[in-house]
Amino acid sequence: MPDFNQVLEPGDYQNGKVNTVVEIPKGSTNKIEWDRQRATFVLDRVEPAIFAKPVNYGFIPQTLDEDGDELDTLIVTEEPLKTGVWMEANIIGILNFEDDGEQDHKIIVVPADDRHSGDKIKSLDDLGQRWKEQVEHHFAHYKDLYKPDSTKVLGWGGIEDAKKVIADSIARFQAQTA
Repeated sequence: MPDFNQVLEPGDYQNGKVNTVVEIPKGSTNKIEWDRQRATFVLDRVEPAIFAKPVNYGFIPQTLDEDGDELDTLIVTEEPLKTGVWMEANIIGILNFEDDGEQDHKIIVVPADDRHSGDKIKSLDDLGQRWKEQVEHHFAHYKDLYKPDSTKVLGWGGIEDAKKVIADSIARFQAQTA
């Protein structure tokens, strides 16, 4: 398996595109994480079925969010994507999120070439309010059984908000690896 932080760049985020790597498929209860030191995926834990991921979960290579991990992505597709798949994606927004008191942003993306939808998803508004409510509910409650009140959904932001967080995360990664 390649070291994604070595073989992939974050992408052309200034023009709305990023590279993202899938960690957790939509519908999975397995909490799979990229282990930067070992350059491989690791099963962190298995969640109860009620906390299955409502959307594919991934990361942008060569980034570090404020929590010390690669910057997370929520990858919107109808079908689950397999762990380890990487793709070019269009940025459509951001979920501002706090986990154990640390900022843990989620960049919302869609495939750059989505022929199924005709590339119709351009912003969070295109996903609808119900989609956002389901994602908010998941992230507000997925730790309730073992660490209640440790997560907070802080709201949504648009593409420009996402680009700012991506730029900050790239700078943080570069400062750590310099």
